[in-house]
Amino acid sequence: MAVNSLAVLQRTINREKLLQKAKELGELAEKHAAQADLDARLPDVVYEKIKEAGFQKLLRPKAYGGQNLDYYTFGDIIRTVANYNVSAAWLTYFAIIHETWPAFLPKKGRDELFNSGALMADVFAPIGKVIDDGEGYRLTGQWNFCSGVFGCDWIALGAVHKMQDGTEPEFSLFIVHKKDTEIIENWDTIGLRGTGSNAVKVDNVYVPPHYVFPLTRVLNGATSPDENYEEDYQIFNVPYLAFFLAGFQHVLIGAIERLIRNFKEKTENRIRIFNNNTNEKEAGSAQRTLAELNIQLTALKALAKDYADRLHYYQDNSIRVLEEEERELLFAIRGYTAKTASEMATRILITLGGNSVYKSDGSERFVRDILAVAAHPTHQYEDAMAGYGRTIVGFKGHPTW
Repeated sequence: MAVNSLAVLQRTINREKLLQKAKELGELAEKHAAQADLDARLPDVVYEKIKEAGFQKLLRPKAYGGQNLDYYTFGDIIRTVANYNVSAAWLTYFAIIHETWPAFLPKKGRDELFNSGALMADVFAPIGKVIDDGEGYRLTGQWNFCSGVFGCDWIALGAVHKMQDGTEPEFSLFIVHKKDTEIIENWDTIGLRGTGSNAVKVDNVYVPPHYVFPLTRVLNGATSPDENYEEDYQIFNVPYLAFFLAGFQHVLIGAIERLIRNFKEKTENRIRIFNNNTNEKEAGSAQRTLAELNIQLTALKALAKDYADRLHYYQDNSIRVLEEEERELLFAIRGYTAKTASEMATRILITLGGNSVYKSDGSERFVRDILAVAAHPTHQYEDAMAGYGRTIVGFKGHPTW
């Protein structure tokens, strides 16, 4: 799978400017990190900074203000923010990818959503109940884990229902405005507290047909339902779910980079009073731990690059649907990254000792955030490896991821 990474990077004309904006966003979010942990949400200024940076527009079709954004820069934006604040990186990642699903709506829907100037959220879990009222659809249900709900206006919610132009039930996302929902503040979690991923509830809310994202059809290779208005639109030319889930690994890698940096700084200045007042940086065990952490980080970055290489190969060859083993290989990469990052984070916290457990230190928050990221179903290690292993010997993989 040959990919010229340098040539691909040149597709993004403003890479350095985007990474500088990511750094500024991360620094801003870090200033609010401790309070966000208590409030279970980042403040509005962080959402405004995301919009000011224009991250939400990057992967839109060019007709709606998007651009050619290579997947290496896409990952580096997320990773850069995660160096400072993991919750802000999570929200940045979602702001970018959530403005791709309107591209798969009829023109009326994509015009209205893209021109609204508002951020978007979603919950994929297909737990909603849908009634066809002859004109559109009526949606009822309650969904947990609506990340960034306080900073978003539009919310896409999962349900399985037979579409008016379909013959059997399909997995779709039904898009509603936040004003038509009830936010249930139940986000009391170990980590990622700044994402404010509360529950949303809707009761018999009307959803017009042009506000339905036909996920099953997109996963099977569909593009725009009325006209492929940009044949070279990059998200029309990749497997949608493989792209959509690509950012989690960068959230984890950025957070681990920061933790390793913290570990190095603390090790260099740490005096072990119960070990004859020795300087920790002179200890072979500390040196070996730091070396192993750096090698593990290098390996995770290499896997992330391989993932991006594959996305560019798919895009350049208009591959929208993957063979089972290839699909599950990507799941395995995500799962391995999540497991390895969480193990590294735990090791750092334990090795640093008692001073690292204070909330004022910040390291423990990065550890908690990494554990929360690793718990996401799209990259749970056991599922990922079981699914990939099944395809290696010729069976079907995981039914979703």
